[in-house]
Amino acid sequence: MTKKNTNSPVVGVSRGKPVTEADIERMAAEAEAGYDVATLRPRGGRPSMGSGPAEVVPVRLDPELRAAVEARAAADETTTSEVMREALRRFLHVA
Repeated sequence: MTKKNTNSPVVGVSRGKPVTEADIERMAAEAEAGYDVATLRPRGGRPSMGSGPAEVVPVRLDPELRAAVEARAAADETTTSEVMREALRRFLHVA
């Protein structure tokens, strides 16, 4: 008698853990069955940056300005976005 192989091959990784076809099938069945909204945990989003939702504003930078922003972000151990926000606050005298 041949024993059936119940091990599903790994098809990916999620949060450092292997994900198999069987895992995907189980999760799909769970999602298709629906979730009880009362049992779902709320997840925090990004922290508020001001009095309302923040808006993404695309800005074009010349290569030298971009390099300066990236260098400042690296020196301050922060993001380029935070460097640009701080520069705008100071230039516009906004808290």
